[in-house]
Amino acid sequence: MTLAFLIFLVAWIVGMIGTFVPAMPATLIIFLGTVVATLLDGFQPWPDVPFLLTFAVITLLIMSVDNVASAWGARRYGGSRQAMWGALIGGILGIFIPLGLIVGPLAGAFVAELLVVGKPVQEALRSAWGTLIGLLAGIAAKLVLHTMVGAYELWRLWDPANSVLK
Repeated sequence: MTLAFLIFLVAWIVGMIGTFVPAMPATLIIFLGTVVATLLDGFQPWPDVPFLLTFAVITLLIMSVDNVASAWGARRYGGSRQAMWGALIGGILGIFIPLGLIVGPLAGAFVAELLVVGKPVQEALRSAWGTLIGLLAGIAAKLVLHTMVGAYELWRLWDPANSVLK
């Protein structure tokens, strides 16, 4: 394993863990790991510039998955913009409690719909459920995409002949 491989591996593992932590820029961490690893691996304008530009576009697309998925879930189940914000805040606060990454967004969306928007309990529960479904769908999509990006980059950087562990 080369130093570039090890650095990317660490960034990728941190990013994969960060996939489940609201407000942590997991995709950006993985992308920055790619940039650092590419520079350490002996940057060549060709093919590295097109590769990094492609990964930059993929990074922007992956980062938008959360927003699109949670908005879809909220709208599909009648949620408001306040429900999405409540889910985000609940997810951040949920980091500190057991099962909080699931309970936090659900509770945050529910409280926002109930207290801020003023929806009846049944409608607030439906909206909160939709927001949670959207958030979980976004996390699942990001997990798959992060896995694919990481596997490709690890494969690209794998060079046992230049291992730092000889």
